[in-house]
Amino acid sequence: MNTRSETGKLGEDMATGYLIRKGYKIIERNHREKWGEIDIVAKSPDETLVFFEVKTSKGDDVDKLLVNPEDQMTKAKMIKLKRTAALRAVQLDEEVNQEVGWRIDLLALTITPKDCVIKHYQNIS
Repeated sequence: MNTRSETGKLGEDMATGYLIRKGYKIIERNHREKWGEIDIVAKSPDETLVFFEVKTSKGDDVDKLLVNPEDQMTKAKMIKLKRTAALRAVQLDEEVNQEVGWRIDLLALTITPKDCVIKHYQNIS
């Protein structure tokens, strides 16, 4: 049986592959601060710096999951993510295109033995 951390790592690995296929340039993964973590930091094809939160649910059937991955994005988690992203944007100032800035996106993955469904929610803050 997979642990929660193994499922999370699998989701982040799959999300990274998805982003690369969509033309994103990965800058870093799992950036940590005292109060929070950013799963993936990437540059979008239009040069926007994007901070990604990845939420993953795993089960035998997409339609029978008790919790959708996007439902795991709580208000408290959003507050921590905004704070962490704002600090990291200052630290990565040279990566921020002043015309397009930065944003926070959510990647919600549902993994089954036969499939992986990825939903990309942009600018969730």
